[in-house]
Amino acid sequence: MSVRVRFAPSPTGFLHVGGVRTALYVWLFARHHGGTTVLRIEDTDTEREEAGAIEQIQRSLDWLGLDFDESPRVGGPYGPYLQSERSEHYQAAVDRLLAQGDAYRCYQTAEELEVARAEARQTDDPALPSRLHRDLTAEQIAFFEAEGRPAVIRFRTPLEGETVICDLVRGQVVFEHRLLGDTVLMRSGGRPTYQLANPLDDLAMGITHVIRGEDLLPSTPRQKLLVEALGGTFPQIAHLSMILGADKKRLSKRHGAASVEEFREAGYLPEALVNFLALCGWSWDGETELMNVTELIERFSLDRVNPAPAVFDHEKLAWMNGQYLRALDAGAYTVALRRYLEDAASPLADAARLDELVPVVQQKIGAFGEFDALVGSLLESREPDAESWQKLLNDEYAARILDAAIASLSALPEWTVENVESALRTVCEELELKPRQAFLPIRIAIAGSTVAAGLYESIAFLGLEASLARMQHARAALADV
Repeated sequence: MSVRVRFAPSPTGFLHVGGVRTALYVWLFARHHGGTTVLRIEDTDTEREEAGAIEQIQRSLDWLGLDFDESPRVGGPYGPYLQSERSEHYQAAVDRLLAQGDAYRCYQTAEELEVARAEARQTDDPALPSRLHRDLTAEQIAFFEAEGRPAVIRFRTPLEGETVICDLVRGQVVFEHRLLGDTVLMRSGGRPTYQLANPLDDLAMGITHVIRGEDLLPSTPRQKLLVEALGGTFPQIAHLSMILGADKKRLSKRHGAASVEEFREAGYLPEALVNFLALCGWSWDGETELMNVTELIERFSLDRVNPAPAVFDHEKLAWMNGQYLRALDAGAYTVALRRYLEDAASPLADAARLDELVPVVQQKIGAFGEFDALVGSLLESREPDAESWQKLLNDEYAARILDAAIASLSALPEWTVENVESALRTVCEELELKPRQAFLPIRIAIAGSTVAAGLYESIAFLGLEASLARMQHARAALADV
């Protein structure tokens, strides 16, 4: 059997890390088995659709390197791949189900349904409200039609028996039919629900395996019954656990970055994010953490996916991204850094000496987003940050330190990192100060902040003239205090 798997996001919001993890597992599973990946956009919920969400989904997948063989953009033999363009397909299925007696028209108003639900809470049949119009008489139907009541289409779920789901991650899961209720397949306006469109498209597109989040597990028996009523074979299915924050609650904005684009804007490498997300619920041997895409494809299998919730560890992602950054050679690092700065519309992207700072930052930063704060002031003149500058002005030793540093650096026979270090250590000895105390005002004068790259490397990079000018500027400010 040729494997066909799909990723089917809804554009009711931007793609977050949970959705990306699903897309990644879908992609890895297909590539491991030499199968086909399908990207289908489930855009039938037009009222909740987020403007620009479809473009953001595609942009995020592109950046991560998750290429889909069939999609709205590239087309394919089972298109269209936008659900909004498949209305005739859904209507034909509903007509068939109605004709077979596997679906019926329900005329309940929203108010009637809510009252029925409240009453059902006092019984042992919570699904009863969804079945109240299941067996209307011809006279009742005629009355509702004459009244002009709109009708939804519901699936006629068997009242007895059970559906067994053999989940590839969770094992066997049993659902009693009496608790499922009669699912709405089509809204009164003719718009299909997820419960109709999703399994129908899987059937029509020849999907063999469905990999999705565990929040959709309750939909599975309903969809399986629907597919079987239409004479189809339900695909093999795997439900992935949720991704939680460090507090063990569902991952959200309060835990930090949650969308792919936020990580991109922060300067993470796509390779690192792919590696990290692969390990959010799956492992190769319980120990190996750094794996490139080729290794992930070769090793990925659903039987090693953990059904327990995964925890999104931002610190581990930062560590992993740092590992990927430090593994780059200087040339590749410079190219990636400059591309990041260009995407961020940073003026530093055009800096002629950008490559010279790679040795200064490569071992220090965990993401490109930290580059500007660390060394941006070395590439362009900036006003110092107010808090750091105030520390300089309040430092009782600052004037003597800067005077000594200016004199010591001016006397250097050759401008090298080693000589700069020797000169500044001489200042510490002369003033009988520890480096941490002596270097603070120098650092603020040079970088405009207490947060900066290595002091010796920064001064060596700036050169004698620029370094002395910055320290003299700071010294002059102290004279006015």
